[in-house]
Amino acid sequence: MTSKERVKKAILFQKPDKVPVDLPKPWKSDFIETSPALDPHFRPKVEGEDEWGCIWEKLAGDKTMGQVKSHPLKDYSMLKSFKFPNYNLPTRYEPIKKIVSHNKEQKFILVSTPLSFIHRLEYLRGHEGAWTDPYLHPDKLNKLLNKMTEIAIDSIKHLAKIGVDGIISADDWGLQDRLMLPPEIFRKFFKLKYAKVYKFACECGLFTFLHSCGYITDILGDLIEAGLQVIQMDQQENMGIDELSKRFGGKICFWCPVDIQNTMIKGTIEDVSRYAKRLIDSFGKFNGGFIAKWYPDPEAIDHTQEKINAMAKTFIEYGSKFYEDKR
Repeated sequence: MTSKERVKKAILFQKPDKVPVDLPKPWKSDFIETSPALDPHFRPKVEGEDEWGCIWEKLAGDKTMGQVKSHPLKDYSMLKSFKFPNYNLPTRYEPIKKIVSHNKEQKFILVSTPLSFIHRLEYLRGHEGAWTDPYLHPDKLNKLLNKMTEIAIDSIKHLAKIGVDGIISADDWGLQDRLMLPPEIFRKFFKLKYAKVYKFACECGLFTFLHSCGYITDILGDLIEAGLQVIQMDQQENMGIDELSKRFGGKICFWCPVDIQNTMIKGTIEDVSRYAKRLIDSFGKFNGGFIAKWYPDPEAIDHTQEKINAMAKTFIEYGSKFYEDKR
């Protein structure tokens, strides 16, 4: 079974030969992950400006991506003349074409798309604007979100023609113990936008992935209804593995490392290994439904190499036999 076939069978609950993995060297990965290139004509007006006009700043020694300090749509009066990035440019996708054509190992090609509703809304409008817009500017918010949806679909059109396997985006909807906004607001303003994008992607033959951290239990069912097939969550302990498996196992594929804020930091080597097995047992028992992952910026959150090795070793060894034992 190729990596591509293995990942697809895990997503579709069709019993892969082993648990798919996305791990660092010297371990293996069943994935190639990439993203569209920048607009070759884009020239930032100031240092730190991105294609959306947001200006980013980082403190000295900061290991994160930094923060947006200048929000180009802080006032909706600026929307009429705002220049959105163009994701219909064929040149954005030339590097991805090469990746597809050189994919001799038949890995699953996953591409980031410009589908980030709440993050991009915060970057454009500012934190306060993003969270008060549903109440103060609902019509303008819908107009902006519809434009974001169009941009994502523009990108997917090109990716489908190239022949990639899936799309992924990121929206962290949760705090540690609750959603950042009421589920009713998510359903009113965001759910249908996700559904439109995911429906289009599925019609094009692409699998749909979303990274979302924090406590998202209250909207995970909505995301599944919208057409999401894979949820990439770096935390699980704040929601409970058993609860997630009971409510959503067999309905969506989980793509997870060992919980990055708890066991990977506070646990022993043995704890990490046990937790990795538990993830496979809980989410992978539906003839699929689990993909093993690592956190690709371990230094930023103090993950030791010893624990990364323990996690990867368990995912590989236990995951390679997991479905054999069930035949």
